Amino acid sequence: MDYKKQEIKKEINLHSIKTDSFKTDLITVFITTPLTRQNVTKNAILPMVLRKGSKNLNNIEEINKALEEMYGAEFNCGIDKTGDNQVLKFYLEIIDNNYLPTDEDLVSKGINTLFELVFNPITENNAFKAEYIDSEKQKLKIILEGRKDNKAKYAYLRCQEEMYKGKPFGLYKYGYIEDIDEINPSNLYEYYKKLLSECKIDIFISGNIEKEKIEKIIKNNENIQKLQEREPIYETKNHVPEKREAKEVIEKADVTQGNLIIGLYIDGESKKEKYVAIVYNSILGGSATSKMFQIVREKNSLAYTAASNYLRHKNSLFVRCGIEIENYEKTLNLIKEQIEDMKKRKL
Repeated sequence: MDYKKQEIKKEINLHSIKTDSFKTDLITVFITTPLTRQNVTKNAILPMVLRKGSKNLNNIEEINKALEEMYGAEFNCGIDKTGDNQVLKFYLEIIDNNYLPTDEDLVSKGINTLFELVFNPITENNAFKAEYIDSEKQKLKIILEGRKDNKAKYAYLRCQEEMYKGKPFGLYKYGYIEDIDEINPSNLYEYYKKLLSECKIDIFISGNIEKEKIEKIIKNNENIQKLQEREPIYETKNHVPEKREAKEVIEKADVTQGNLIIGLYIDGESKKEKYVAIVYNSILGGSATSKMFQIVREKNSLAYTAASNYLRHKNSLFVRCGIEIENYEKTLNLIKEQIEDMKKRKL
């Protein structure tokens, strides 16, 4: 595998990964912007609106037709948060040129199609199309209203919100229902243009590609050329949260099974200390031989699921258990014993 990073414009970077391990090429665009309460909901709905159509691919039908003409290429998009940043993600997967039945340049067509969808949205009266905004607002409401449907995921997110209350990472990546009604075609389009003038853009292309050719295609793409030079305002540093006293939050529901989540701040920001945290997580709950799985779940039968995960970007660790509600105190105390045992062993 051969990796190369190339600056296309200031804060627009191309990451080329040449590999012959796959029969497809993956083209992605990541748009990074700070997590803020003011804009989190707008960022969540933007990929949903952009996937509805562009100036040259006016609707879903035309987009699907273009994908079929590229031998069934797959297009997808979404939103995520990484540290204190929110990331808008766009993906296009196509067959590698070497496996096509005809002699054509599919990777070039794929790049131009993805950039068309991300950077050249369909508009009317200098705003997004009202019908597209209305339909995606309803879809986002459904996502937000269904947040509690997955109880394990909901408990995990609520723990993050309490740990990072008042801080960017405590925000829900899909935003908030109370903000949706304020979004309209005009203000969302103005925000979209502002976002592209301030954000950091990373373009990743992996496959059996010719890197110099790819760079030339991207630099000559009219949608990339239209993007202005920018001074990004995204967050790159990870700050250790202030230490707090232990806090217990209990939310009740009419269910027999519950979810126990414990959030832990980790001291130490060096690379070495983060490697230690990765090993710690593996021993505590990150594998089938971990203390959580073997002792809490298997030996004592106190949990249906018992694991932990480490968030490197926030240097935090989360213990996650699916339990019978009546076993809450017993399970909590046993988990604390495992953590104390690891302290004594200096692991």
